[in-house]
Amino acid sequence: MSTATRPTTPATGSAPTPGAAPARRRPAAPSVPHRKLSLRTRLRRDAPLLVMTLPAVLLLVVFAYVPMLGNIMAFQQYSPYTGFFSSPFVGISNFARVFANPLFLNAVGNTLVITAFQLVFFFPVPILLALLLNSVLSPRLRVFVQSVVYLPHFFSWVLVVTIFQQIFGGAGLISQTLRNNGYSGFDLMTNPDTFLVLITMQSVWKDAGWGIIIFLAALGTVDPALHEAAASDGAGRWRRMWHITLPALRPVIILLLILRLGDSLTVGFEQLILQRGAVGAQVSEVIDTYVYYQGVVYGDWSFAAAAGLVKGLVSLALVLGANKLAHVFGESGVYKRS
Repeated sequence: MSTATRPTTPATGSAPTPGAAPARRRPAAPSVPHRKLSLRTRLRRDAPLLVMTLPAVLLLVVFAYVPMLGNIMAFQQYSPYTGFFSSPFVGISNFARVFANPLFLNAVGNTLVITAFQLVFFFPVPILLALLLNSVLSPRLRVFVQSVVYLPHFFSWVLVVTIFQQIFGGAGLISQTLRNNGYSGFDLMTNPDTFLVLITMQSVWKDAGWGIIIFLAALGTVDPALHEAAASDGAGRWRRMWHITLPALRPVIILLLILRLGDSLTVGFEQLILQRGAVGAQVSEVIDTYVYYQGVVYGDWSFAAAAGLVKGLVSLALVLGANKLAHVFGESGVYKRS
């Protein structure tokens, strides 16, 4: 019995048979034109999301943007008895008074010195704490240490200053102990020369533990397989930290550094005004306390508004400059480049 010869299909990728007709190519599917949705269609499609964001937008408008209208008093000779509509406009004369005032320049200098000192000695502390906690192997010990270092963040500045007074004051624990052992005591709370160190110590004790939350969250995203692979290749603890852990933290560090620079002219109103009387205004006066005394205490609202507006504009310039610097070094920053 003769067998019928069946045509065989060439395998995919095999060379074409000599003399055979070239295989037909399947025509490409026509591209579907992108239809632009109308505004009504997009609103109807995103209606649930818009309703969810509406309360947050209203709060932002009422408590953040509406108060900005009060900056108009910086260009007026404002009086609370006549209001915004009847107060005369004086142009930029209030700003000229601000920059010609030596007390304001002293407040700016104190603010910048405190900011620079805290950037050097306070900003790295949460990073170091997060790295230390991340290296703790016992989960119970890690949770206990986290709870202990979080706790001071919930204390008010009145309580923080009181605790430091009881420890470092002239009648505090350390001075009393030194006197009882024949040494002379000291009063760190009223010494203008050590005021910068004092307020940095208070900030570290109060907020360093709270600041580690974001860094611990960033460390939690690091794949443990990277550490295991590096350890199998002979990398020690410090080399793994340098090549794996710190690169994972770098975007978060840059982002928080940009935000800190933008907030650099706000160095703690309550903390400083509570200790202003003990060490004097020469070393403790910052922009916030200066604006408070000029506007609320002395009633020069226009002058205070001009000083506050200058502070806001300088802060905005610092944020934009730091964000631009982050883009230069290849980081996203607060917002991405368009």
